[in-house]
Amino acid sequence: MPSPARRRVIGGLVTVVTATLLLSPPPTAAAGTASEAVPLTELASDAYANSTAQYGTSAGPDTYQWDSTIVTAQQAGRFHDGGASGITFATSTDNGGTWTKGTLPAITAFGGGPYGRVSDPSAAFDAEHGAWLITSLALTDAGGVTGAAVLTSRSTDGGLTWSTPVTTATGGDLDKSWAVCDNGADSAFRGTCYAVFDDHAAGNAIKVARSTDGGLTWAVTGTSANGLGGQPVVRPDGAVVVPYLSEGGEIRSFRSRDGGASWGESVLVSRVQRHTVAGGLRAAPLPSAEVDAAGTVYVVWQDCRFQVRCAGNDIVLSTSANGTRWGEALRVTEDGGDHFIPGLGVDRESSGGDSGKGARLALAYYRYPDAACAPATCRLTVAYTSSTNGGASWSPPLELHAGMALDWLANSTQGRTVGDYISTSVVPGGGAFPAFAVAGAPAGGAFNVRTHTVTGGLPITGGEPPTIAIEAAVASGEPPAGASATAR
Repeated sequence: MPSPARRRVIGGLVTVVTATLLLSPPPTAAAGTASEAVPLTELASDAYANSTAQYGTSAGPDTYQWDSTIVTAQQAGRFHDGGASGITFATSTDNGGTWTKGTLPAITAFGGGPYGRVSDPSAAFDAEHGAWLITSLALTDAGGVTGAAVLTSRSTDGGLTWSTPVTTATGGDLDKSWAVCDNGADSAFRGTCYAVFDDHAAGNAIKVARSTDGGLTWAVTGTSANGLGGQPVVRPDGAVVVPYLSEGGEIRSFRSRDGGASWGESVLVSRVQRHTVAGGLRAAPLPSAEVDAAGTVYVVWQDCRFQVRCAGNDIVLSTSANGTRWGEALRVTEDGGDHFIPGLGVDRESSGGDSGKGARLALAYYRYPDAACAPATCRLTVAYTSSTNGGASWSPPLELHAGMALDWLANSTQGRTVGDYISTSVVPGGGAFPAFAVAGAPAGGAFNVRTHTVTGGLPITGGEPPTIAIEAAVASGEPPAGASATAR
């Protein structure tokens, strides 16, 4: 993860510019708090009684939905200096009605495997070969934590049981793996799966592994991009688009139109205007990306450009019809405070033509009501919003969980953490299932951080048009953080 830059002193040094933006209302105690608590279903807890890690922690979930199945995977038992004891999964074969839970076998020594630690799980489905995949980042911890390999665990029984993992990529010092498969009915490359990762030992060079046999074997191809957090999506025509956070503090993307045999030069999505999240919480502006039925690509990240003097982050959205030209960043959250670590879901069967204006979007994220809170007073909440018109307008935010103190969370060398990711999957024509960490007070020498979703899912609704824009004086945010650090 980019090392946190020191916060710029802006009191008398603000550069005043004329810009069109939406002024933030004062921070409130909660974002759209429901009159009754939102019912939650637990997906995962720490299944590893490992005294060398932070027992009782679950972090960084990813989810994927296909047909009537949803699979989620997350880390369990976070280590202070990176990685976790193992990967847990939860699978629903009835679109979130009931869940089967377990652990992925044979990855770390705590589960009968060869590696010291593991991180960054990502779920995908290969419809051509009928295989569910969970990629993960295997770590060694002898003489320092190193990203030794990207692994792929496979399931051919609907995500209920998982194989000993196959090796997807090795070498260097790997980080931030993320997987997707081409399930396009009309794609010439249907049945090709992609795993994107970066190599810290090679200047965060982003590489892509691809498989054409359901994840059994993989071949690695280099790209010209450098950064981390690449999230590949596949358009219906088979083109693969990969948004990522560059070393220069920009959201950029690159693509392949030949099934991953070669990768084009990266293009700018937007410069990130950055506000360091308060309380020492680990929260990098990594992108979350999805695609709709028309091939419109959506990417969201945290950004402070719409708040006066960049006093707090919002979640912002940019879209592209083909991954080569991107629209301006649009504000999603308008309720004040600080918003970060977004997880975007898109109904893959919805669209509004090339514009994507009828696409159904769902977004979960973490939030501070007070962007300037001190570590002892920061209270972490989880919120949700949705759109029925491709992100042109959004529903009022709904608070899913409130009031988590930072010292309830796992610690890391980069601050307290709920993981670098949150995830949302959308049932086509149905509801949204976000997966996120919920923390309670530690007890009995153990943490109490578990992964949850919303019981029965959440509706996708629309909202009023955005607030009328006005002119105001703003600051440009903090200097961009380089991507020289790792984020395991």
